[in-house]
Amino acid sequence: MNILIVTPTYNERENITAFVQAVLAELPSAHLLVVDDASPDGTGTIADTLAQAEPRLHVLHRKGKEGLGRAYVDGFRWALKRGYDRIIQMDADFSHDPKDLPRLLNASETADLVIGSRYVGGVRVLNWPLRRLMLSYGAGIYVRMLTRMPVMDPTGGYKCFRREVLEAISLGAIAAEGYGFQIEVNHAAWQKGFRLKELPIVFADRTAGTSKMSLAIAREAIVLVLRLAVRARFRRPGNAREVDAS
Repeated sequence: MNILIVTPTYNERENITAFVQAVLAELPSAHLLVVDDASPDGTGTIADTLAQAEPRLHVLHRKGKEGLGRAYVDGFRWALKRGYDRIIQMDADFSHDPKDLPRLLNASETADLVIGSRYVGGVRVLNWPLRRLMLSYGAGIYVRMLTRMPVMDPTGGYKCFRREVLEAISLGAIAAEGYGFQIEVNHAAWQKGFRLKELPIVFADRTAGTSKMSLAIAREAIVLVLRLAVRARFRRPGNAREVDAS
């Protein structure tokens, strides 16, 4: 398999070097694409320097901060043009443990989209305040109730796609720019009848850098779910499958 890990970055200079080393050490046969939104702290420049000595590392520079969703779409398109078979998305702040990469990849042998889940089979989130945890967990309930998509962690950002999923879901039609992107992609894959699997992971809050969450991103996700619910009501997912949780 040709494997690519896609990681959007914005002001991650405190994490990027250790992250690149950890990811490529965990999956020596994989490549890593850093999609940098012109980080003012020089993250993109650091990634360029690392790439000069590491042929498995690639850097895609964007002209400014255009949103998480757009960064992933650009990264996915880059991957599809270059023939990668498995595309993994993850954050650069170590909230997604690189040691879980082989597990996600192995699970993709029997699933089309593997979701690293914080909530399937229990709650595994470290160092979050209770309010943030309840907001995240409650978002999952909100998504399931309105869209009927049976995913315990629809906002999770640690995923492994078979290329067929990304080819089928019409990346140009993905509207969400923030964390709602995660919900929208899951829903599109589910409605297409692809096999989704939730794999338990431990999620640890970042120890360096700052979170990109904002009220605008949260509002976008709320409106997105309402739109997906309306779409599901008038166009039931005839091919939708139950989600494997293990």
